[in-house]
Amino acid sequence: MLYRTAGQFKTSYVADQALFPVRQDAILLMVIVIFGWVIFPLTASEFTFQTLLIPILIYALAAMGLNILTGFAGQLSLGTGAFMGVGAYACYKMVTLFPWMNPIIAILLSGVFSAGIGVAFGIPSLRIKGFYLAIATLAAQFFLVWLFEKWSWLYNYNASGAIQVPNLEMFGVFVSGPQAASVTEYYIVLFVVTLLTLLCINLTRGNLGRTWKATRDMDIAAELIGINLMKSKLTAFAVSSYVVGVAGALYVFMWKGAAEPNVFDIPLSFQVLFIAIIGGLGSIMGNYLGAILIVGLPVVLNVVAGTQVFQISTGAALFLVALVVGATFLFWVARNLWGVGAALGFGIVTLVYGYAQLSGFRIESALIEHINVMIVGALIIFFLIIEPHGLNQLWRLIREKLIIWPFPH
Repeated sequence: MLYRTAGQFKTSYVADQALFPVRQDAILLMVIVIFGWVIFPLTASEFTFQTLLIPILIYALAAMGLNILTGFAGQLSLGTGAFMGVGAYACYKMVTLFPWMNPIIAILLSGVFSAGIGVAFGIPSLRIKGFYLAIATLAAQFFLVWLFEKWSWLYNYNASGAIQVPNLEMFGVFVSGPQAASVTEYYIVLFVVTLLTLLCINLTRGNLGRTWKATRDMDIAAELIGINLMKSKLTAFAVSSYVVGVAGALYVFMWKGAAEPNVFDIPLSFQVLFIAIIGGLGSIMGNYLGAILIVGLPVVLNVVAGTQVFQISTGAALFLVALVVGATFLFWVARNLWGVGAALGFGIVTLVYGYAQLSGFRIESALIEHINVMIVGALIIFFLIIEPHGLNQLWRLIREKLIIWPFPH
């Protein structure tokens, strides 16, 4: 019994409301922390840092900011990409106007500017909601991207219209720019993401989080019991925009190195929204699960499609075995439409990929991109119909099954 709870007694309300009421959850978190802070930096390659670890953390942080607003407070937003741009441009102006400023401080302060813009565009939420609020945030998306293009002061009158990240130092070590090492940038991103994750967990578990949830579930009833809707909605926009703005600063300064205004256009907003939906709205961990899937899927497809063509390589064989085991496990855990659909999906992918390997069929890069888009679209439809709470709900289901295993009920 991996999740045996016998003997774990709660003798106070504080213990009952602990973040990890089951000891195994704390152990699992410690293992993840050790991997993130020690094992990955010692073993990961440059390719892994730039294509998986850093972007997964940044996208997870951006989705967390959107989840604060949409998942916890129930306010729709389609302007996440633009608010990320506000954080990126604000950080760029600070490090160019004040070269002595600590880069981490600049990144954290950049979210303040994004929070201010988010509150300004969140004021309509006091009068409108639902689809109309989404259109209002979409208008903010178009306006801010237009501002990034036309206001040349934001990019220091650069002829290309792009912002270039300078070499920034901390204690004699380059932490950003062309001369910075990927492992250094990874540590900076990991530190900021960990800090803001702890902040979001505490906010969502406290009084403010309960206020957001009451506003999300039924705002009229929330107002009747004394909740200030204006304060609730605007604080949600402020916190959400702050987190998204910091993610935008990390996106440019710790990953891309340079950015043009169209980088923050509507496709980026939809990508972050897809991560939040697939991961699970109203959850913190779901943002990481969704980012791992959305960001890691194209990389896995490209790597797997590049294995040996005329015979099944070791990596391809392990991939097939993993698919079969995953299909069996999902069918065993969720003996319903969820598990059947997931198992069938894994089985179809296993058959197609195995046939492609045995027949010597090579998948072109352009086709992989189209396949990735189709898979993401299918996953969104699947989660919206079968499991609206996303991957986070799947983890909860697996956890509950492990707690009572080997008993069926």
